[in-house]
Amino acid sequence: MTETLTRGSYIYEMSSKHQPAIRVKSGSEVIVETYDCFLNQITSDSATYSSIDWNQINPATGPIFVEEAEPGDILAVHISKIELADQGVMVTGPDLGVMGKRVSNFAIKMVPIEDNHAIFNETIHIPLNPMIGVIGVAPKEGDVACGTPGDHGGNMDTTLIAENATVYFPVFHKGALFSLGDLHAAMGDGEVGVSGIEIPAKVTVTLSVIKGESLRTPLVENEEGIAFIVSKETLDEAADSAVEEMVDYLLERTEMSIEEIAMLLSAAGQVQVSQIVDPLKTARCYVPKSILTSLQIGKVF
Repeated sequence: MTETLTRGSYIYEMSSKHQPAIRVKSGSEVIVETYDCFLNQITSDSATYSSIDWNQINPATGPIFVEEAEPGDILAVHISKIELADQGVMVTGPDLGVMGKRVSNFAIKMVPIEDNHAIFNETIHIPLNPMIGVIGVAPKEGDVACGTPGDHGGNMDTTLIAENATVYFPVFHKGALFSLGDLHAAMGDGEVGVSGIEIPAKVTVTLSVIKGESLRTPLVENEEGIAFIVSKETLDEAADSAVEEMVDYLLERTEMSIEEIAMLLSAAGQVQVSQIVDPLKTARCYVPKSILTSLQIGKVF
């Protein structure tokens, strides 16, 4: 049976202190309804900066308690469907995003969704790439705002986290306490202007617990490949750590030397930027499935 979690159950920080919105068993399918990252506050481009309650940013629907999940396990989240609303919104302004130091005015753009495209303006219709910005579990320690990424997931803003992808998270607390939100109809790597096309959505996921394996940081798998996702204070640190996570993963599963793996990643791996506008920066190290097949790595876990 498929459970449905409405967007009325939402949090602004990922934490082990939250009471579960629902409880499910491993292998359950859940439909999760979400607000956009502004809690649907912006309804027209005439809104002003001061009319937005900036304390109500990046709500995530949840948390979901997965009964079999224990600390040290892995929670696998398979994303089978993303259904978008018919209109999204973008903003930018002073001190927001990479260009915040050069932008003088707070600007809003309402973006209709038509025929599988985002209508940016009369001449630019952007193909949709629906993806999840905020997704994760309760962090190991303390409360982490949904707008901040980390080893627990959070606001990773990674374009690979889309339909037909599976995201694997380390479990730090009983039940995992999984949440998601901050959907985008389209977003480029980096999210340089501080927002993608922010949009309410309905996401169908299957939550499964993996025993006997462990992770230090999230990993995403799609039909083309896998990527470790790491968030750090600087992009350099995040990129370096993502590469090291991939190296350790391959060392454990092959008989290759560390020197061979370093050369393999230099030839066939990709270091990619996820986002550069959140409190921590996020990068990923990606390896195509063809390489994993050659290494006789059939299943990720």
